[in-house]
Amino acid sequence: MTTRQLNVVTDGLHYLEAPRWHDGKLWFVDLYTKAVYSLDNDGKVNEVVKIKEQPSGLGWLPNGRMLVVSMKDRKVLRLEANGELVQHADLWDLCEGHANDMVVAPNGNAYVGNFGYDLMGGADHKDTGIVLVKPDGSTQKVAEGLSFPNGMVITPDEKTLIVNELFGNRISKFAINDDGTLGERHDFASFGSLGDEPSVARRMEKAIIKPDGLALDAEGAVWFADTVNQRAVRMAEGGEILETVDVAPELVFAVALGGDDGKTLFMCVAPDWDEANRKSENLGRMISTKVSVGHAGTP
Repeated sequence: MTTRQLNVVTDGLHYLEAPRWHDGKLWFVDLYTKAVYSLDNDGKVNEVVKIKEQPSGLGWLPNGRMLVVSMKDRKVLRLEANGELVQHADLWDLCEGHANDMVVAPNGNAYVGNFGYDLMGGADHKDTGIVLVKPDGSTQKVAEGLSFPNGMVITPDEKTLIVNELFGNRISKFAINDDGTLGERHDFASFGSLGDEPSVARRMEKAIIKPDGLALDAEGAVWFADTVNQRAVRMAEGGEILETVDVAPELVFAVALGGDDGKTLFMCVAPDWDEANRKSENLGRMISTKVSVGHAGTP
């Protein structure tokens, strides 16, 4: 396990997710302050917009408009130049649970995952899929059979989408077709099938990795948050662990590569993911460390 200097980027928040390096600055959301934030170079945190039904994934259209997932009402919202927040797409009929993370391709196609079931309410695990949102807001389901798809990247050639399966013990990849739809699922890295096990707790016990958040580097490896294992992991295709960064006693829930040289690894950390705890305590932090291989792809 690599020991590196960990720097506090910002703290005093609740539960940070969806870190993105965009337009020379860091962006992220806090699920329980229900806001999108950006961070100035001097470390000042700026509230960009409030999302009433809880924000998650972030991305940007080719015209610079920001898209943000609104989790509980299963929508993708768009922030207009005048500051107005408008509906970009309604995903209600295509998501089986809260809408969640998202990646927006350079051409404006957005890919959105969802919980698949009522995770916080203790429901049994069920597989779900990925929804494609075209730049005009039209939608269609383009993948199924995924275990809590959460954290996605698109390769620099825009031909492959890589996605974590948080409770699936694997990271998957899909070819991106010319029309934006996805081809068949293939393993990017897999550590054994968990079958049809309905208990989330037992799936977590059996899984070798619990991948959350995702970032791609220039050597084709991915960084992800290995949630309850209290580490960020750099992994090659095929499953070889190349590096790890220990964040104990905290848990890490999302990662991003950014900074001026693309070699800063940003990590969203908190003591746990219990909704009541995270709402009541402002112990969510963004930390960072330097890595040797820079960012590639989208986001």
